[in-house]
Amino acid sequence: MSLIALLGIALLTAAALMVGVWVGSLAVRDASIVDRFWGLGFVLVAAVAFVVTDSASVRKTLVLALVTLWGVRLSVYITWRNWGEGEDYRYREMREKRGRLFPLVSLVTVFLLQALLLWLVVAPVVYAQWSAGPAALGWLDVLGAVLFGTGFFFETVGDWQMARFKADPANKGKVLDTGLWRYTRHPNYFGDAVIWWAFFAFAVAAGGWWTFYGPLLMTFLLMKVSGVALLEKNLEKTKPQYREYVERTSSFFPWPPSKA
Repeated sequence: MSLIALLGIALLTAAALMVGVWVGSLAVRDASIVDRFWGLGFVLVAAVAFVVTDSASVRKTLVLALVTLWGVRLSVYITWRNWGEGEDYRYREMREKRGRLFPLVSLVTVFLLQALLLWLVVAPVVYAQWSAGPAALGWLDVLGAVLFGTGFFFETVGDWQMARFKADPANKGKVLDTGLWRYTRHPNYFGDAVIWWAFFAFAVAAGGWWTFYGPLLMTFLLMKVSGVALLEKNLEKTKPQYREYVERTSSFFPWPPSKA
């Protein structure tokens, strides 16, 4: 199978999944369920690429296993975190603004857009599944494994620390500034970005250097679009202490807090 054909299958897979989720969102009147399927979308595309390609390597199996670990954990965590919370305020505002046009608008600007972004970001994984590459694992594969472990640690531990902090009623209105959150205001987003640079390392090991746009796009989204920028805009309005936290704590990359 050619790489172009595989990329086409990956795009159709991502689109089919998101259209299905869109239909489900109409039934439950909650467009924010799309967030629960974001991670699983990567798992599905990686699994399809694994099945339809003929190449066989340790790298191919390893990449599928790591994508599955990342995607399932993320989807389970988001589902648990948002359970019973209702539709996210972003989609509620869009629903109120668009009225009867909301179903069509959400299909294009939310679900199909996420399918496209997913397809672009997942390029290193798809290439690593397609390319026979060097049969033996090399130093780039080791680098990928180390980066994945680092990213998974920051993302998982960061989410766990935040969940534990929010579970204590005494912390309502306060800012978490201990643990990993002492060194970066968004350890989970930082970890997510590192994970996708890990998959890029696996792709480069197989010859897919051109897939750099995948982790670059993910990093941009996390830092400037749906991650840091969007969340902090809301936090600065709801938590007075957050401004002081911003002044002493790195926004993304871990760094010792400022004493100023």
